[in-house]
Amino acid sequence: MTLNGTSGEGTSLTVNERKKVAEVWAEAVKETKQHLMIQVGGTSLKDVKELAEHAENLGADSILCLPELYFKPTTVNDLVEYLARVGKSAPKTPLFYYDFPKASMVNIDMAQVFALIGEKVPTFAGIKTDLERGLHAKHVNNDFAIFLAGDMLMIGGCASGMESYIMTSLNFIPEPAFALIEYGKGNYDLHAARKSQEYINRIAKDVTRYGTWTETMKIAMNLSTDIFVGPPRAPLKLLSRQNMEAMEQNLSQAGIKTNKAAIFQMYNCN
Repeated sequence: MTLNGTSGEGTSLTVNERKKVAEVWAEAVKETKQHLMIQVGGTSLKDVKELAEHAENLGADSILCLPELYFKPTTVNDLVEYLARVGKSAPKTPLFYYDFPKASMVNIDMAQVFALIGEKVPTFAGIKTDLERGLHAKHVNNDFAIFLAGDMLMIGGCASGMESYIMTSLNFIPEPAFALIEYGKGNYDLHAARKSQEYINRIAKDVTRYGTWTETMKIAMNLSTDIFVGPPRAPLKLLSRQNMEAMEQNLSQAGIKTNKAAIFQMYNCN
């Protein structure tokens, strides 16, 4: 479980809000026994270090870190130095770097990071990235973990031997992803794996036709789970009631149990 990442709108929350989210889930995972990964980056270094320390004090299993919002590392050495500073605030907790050039505008070769980081950041454990960048880094150093993003390309990761994924669709349609994991282990045939990937892609397309990824996926989570995560926060926009109702109908037709009352909740709390 990853908290305060892209879908959780962590960079749109205040430091105190991010801490409160982490505290609630730190209690919840005591019962669910899930791995708790807390995203601490995307703000000033002082705040990042504070959030990292807070996550460690909560007993987080790992922390994930975006680069800062405006002034960013531009070289491999810059990034390693930055992660070293963050790691010192949580010296007992595995640290992952969130490699997302499209959004963060930090395009540093992860293979070079894997080759250099070594003992410079003792808690460094791996990255979250896309398939191409992940495979390139894995070829250089296979000791670090790689979490793949990209719901619609999971089958490629499984076929390539990747074992770990952070995907938004897991929040409301985990079953096809579990099937793809079994395909990666050799317990599922290619035809069935394709069907699982096609289902994920179909749902993703049905959901995101109404807006941006986070705007729409958050609504889908509200409509199809028992956890009300609320409307998106500005500058993201709340979908129109018409689009929400259309999305609910699409999800229902795809065999997903939905909760129409969530539509009214979203407008009442917005």
